[in-house]
Amino acid sequence: MAVALVIISGLILGGIDQIIKYFVYENLTRNGSVDAIPHLLSLVYVENRGVAFGMFQNMQWLFSIFTVIIIAVFIFIMVKKYFSGRLFYIASALIIGGGIGNLTDRVFRGFVIDYLQLSFFSPVCNFADYCVTIGAALFIISIFMSEKKVKKDE
Repeated sequence: MAVALVIISGLILGGIDQIIKYFVYENLTRNGSVDAIPHLLSLVYVENRGVAFGMFQNMQWLFSIFTVIIIAVFIFIMVKKYFSGRLFYIASALIIGGGIGNLTDRVFRGFVIDYLQLSFFSPVCNFADYCVTIGAALFIISIFMSEKKVKKDE
């Protein structure tokens, strides 16, 4: 049941990412940059043909395959119950959802649409990127929490 809920949540997050990107594409490609919160958050249309910070340009198929593998690994881990717990499932949903969002861009557009730029963090990111980042942080925390539980049980 938990695995299905995580996958459904991931699909919903990936869908939210695609809806946001649709509106960004329809509005920011013509209008350029918009200050959403002055001196903090700008909306800027960027076609990212690489990965984080635009590194490794024009390797979309490699990153698409890598994303599918990561999603499959998280599903496998959940099915085999190597990890469990609410925090792990939330982390998995975020990672899977972010992966689906950016994978959809890579497959259907050939690039990932980025649009969020913080004044104190210059790279332009998107909702899916933040899902993956937060999910990865929660995953690491869940690993440490499960290790403490194992040590406590011993």
